[in-house]
Amino acid sequence: MAPAAPHHADNNNQDSAAKKVKLEQNVGKPSRVIHIRNIPNETTEAEIIQLGLPFGRVTNVLVLKGKNQAFLEMAEEISAVAMVAYFGGCVAQLRGRAVYVQFSNHKELKTDQTHSNASASAQAALQAAQVISNSAGAALVAGAGAALQPANGGTEIQGGPNTVLRVIIEHMLYPIVLDVLYSIFQRYGKVLKIVTFTKNNSFQALIQYPDTVSAQTAKTALDGQNIYNGCCTLRIDYSKMTCLNVKYNNDKSRDYTNPTLPSGDGDAHQLLTSELTPQRARLALALASRMSGGVLAPPFLGLGSGLASPYGVGVGGVGLPAFGALTLTPASPALRALAAPPMPLATVLLVSNLNEEMVTPDALFTLFGVYGDVQRVKILYNKKDSALIQMAEPHQAHLAMTHMDKLRVFGKAMRVMLSKHQTVQLPKEGQPDAGLTRDYSQSPLHRFKKPGSKNYQNIYPPSATLHLSNIPATVSEEDIKEAFTKRGFTIKAFKFFPKDRKMALVQLMSIDDAVAALIKMHNYQLSESNHLRVSFSKSSI
Repeated sequence: MAPAAPHHADNNNQDSAAKKVKLEQNVGKPSRVIHIRNIPNETTEAEIIQLGLPFGRVTNVLVLKGKNQAFLEMAEEISAVAMVAYFGGCVAQLRGRAVYVQFSNHKELKTDQTHSNASASAQAALQAAQVISNSAGAALVAGAGAALQPANGGTEIQGGPNTVLRVIIEHMLYPIVLDVLYSIFQRYGKVLKIVTFTKNNSFQALIQYPDTVSAQTAKTALDGQNIYNGCCTLRIDYSKMTCLNVKYNNDKSRDYTNPTLPSGDGDAHQLLTSELTPQRARLALALASRMSGGVLAPPFLGLGSGLASPYGVGVGGVGLPAFGALTLTPASPALRALAAPPMPLATVLLVSNLNEEMVTPDALFTLFGVYGDVQRVKILYNKKDSALIQMAEPHQAHLAMTHMDKLRVFGKAMRVMLSKHQTVQLPKEGQPDAGLTRDYSQSPLHRFKKPGSKNYQNIYPPSATLHLSNIPATVSEEDIKEAFTKRGFTIKAFKFFPKDRKMALVQLMSIDDAVAALIKMHNYQLSESNHLRVSFSKSSI
């Protein structure tokens, strides 16, 4: 089976090259209608519309799920030209799959009740797109500082069905403050009130709009998006509440219609009034109304960077950059997150209090690799209970530090903190090292190198239960238990996933044992072509 893999890869490369040549030969004449090919089966009309929204107003959409194709009609031909030109220089992605964008032979998109865009979801997506476009036009006329007006003739509706959104933030690696939520959600309509709280160990918020159109627009555009790249994912649904009762204006709740409310906590919240301070106002304005070259940036773009979609819509799978009229550049800096995370951009960790008799660079690579792609590891030559570990991204370093500081590894409580070093240096020629420094930048075992990797959605703190994957059908429960037992681990419980026997859960006697087992068993060879993949699980057996 081993020789077949490169051959298969060659075929894929040839197919991709053939598709690219075919695409270049069939660019077609400019048209308001865009043809999008190779879309995933589960692609929604809203996702197709989001591809086109940054370039102008969308007037119609048609998704042919059986043929993995879609058509998008823009209001103006120049918008379609901009979209095709942009995606001619970089690959568009939907749900992790590369899609191909070109002009359609049709000059307009005519649909009837037999087509998918007659569905309620398609109509809702088009309505939301229309509201976003209208809001963009109003902002252009009124100026960047103008607030969006309610859709009811200028009067504020203090509640009503489907005007309150419930927002749950998953994988919250960085703290999210109320002003950040306001900056994001006020882009889609006038935010009246916000209440934040923690429930079931998750950070949640209730956000009230004056009308259902604003709430629906925000929900359609933001549900499933990431505030920061690879984390802080927004999960949005409608609340059963019709009106929020806000008693205090502070860092937990805010009534923007009543600036005279007390802070509710004495001097501790004197600086947190319901009206934005000048600094906050500038931040909110920059986040919500960024303009460039007379074209409104995508609604999910923030201060210098774009809201990263888990489906990887755009360059490198992390969102579309801000751009001006026909001055589109894939190299825009607006590619990483809604706003810079509120912490230093360090990628190197200093790890101390290690068990120097047992720790190795490979062991640290495997353990820290659960939370990010480890580039280099250096165990200090003159202090072998300490090491420097370089991660690929700053948020990966912070994630590892958050979950593993004071974690017991090989019997000792490991300490993890940010290092002042920018990189981990490889030893110079002739310099003593004894194999204590390793470069892993080209390792095939990186879990997060693929943009939009699903592994970002399965990051959990160390636990006594491990998640096993990549198990071949020929390997039984007894085989796996025996492999763990031979390496000195006692299995407390084991369970295959009912619907997928390629995955299983195994429970060890303690977190200490699970940490050691992950280090020893990750990449363990189960068969000629299968190596075990091990990570921490949130579940128990």
